[in-house]
Amino acid sequence: MTTPQGQKSTYSGHGSNCVETAATPTMVPVRDSKALPEPHLAFPPSVWADFLAHAAKPGH
Repeated sequence: MTTPQGQKSTYSGHGSNCVETAATPTMVPVRDSKALPEPHLAFPPSVWADFLAHAAKPGH
C-alpha cells in the first residue's frame, strides 16, 4: 500500500504548526505536522465530511 501525500491547511502559512490530511477512498488520515513519526488518526470519509461541515458553521 502506498502512503497518501499529506496536504496542509491553507491557514497554516509556511510554518509547521498545522494538521495534515491525506484523503483516500476508504480513509482520511490526520496527523500533526510537527510530529511526523508519531501515529496518526484515521477517519472514514463520511465522518471527516461531517466534522468539516460542523467546523465550517459560524461560531466554530
